Amino acid sequence: MAEKKLKVCLVGSSGGHLTHLYMLKPFWQDKDRFWVTFDKEDARSLLKGEKMYSVYYPSNRSIKALLINTWRALKILPKEKPDLIISSGAAPAIPFFWIGKLMGAKTIYIEVFDRIDASTIAGKLCYPIADRFIVEWEEMKKVYPKAVNLGSIF
Repeated sequence: MAEKKLKVCLVGSSGGHLTHLYMLKPFWQDKDRFWVTFDKEDARSLLKGEKMYSVYYPSNRSIKALLINTWRALKILPKEKPDLIISSGAAPAIPFFWIGKLMGAKTIYIEVFDRIDASTIAGKLCYPIADRFIVEWEEMKKVYPKAVNLGSIF
């Protein structure tokens, strides 16, 4: 019997968050995957040839964006059925993590490199349901006690 290939959803804002996820290429390159990010030039350029869904922006601290992106998560996740959702933030991660978790997906959140001793809003909201929460600085384990420090991705 053929082994099922792991399906991965990589979700994050464009810019640094997306670059952060792209640096995980040794992990995701042989997986069935799709991306969820902003439809901006940097994302289109970086993800050329990849399956990509766009989410609404600007999204930080926006209830409107949260509602629109929750609706998009409700459309995309049942269609794609990921086994694993990975994010390094920011706002688009929140509805995809919560809805994905309800659908049975495992979740991994990577708190961004520039946070050394304080949480992000997305990190704070994804932490309670993350199967693995990864930080890149030992000091962050004071903020997120269940986190695993894997050091820098960079």
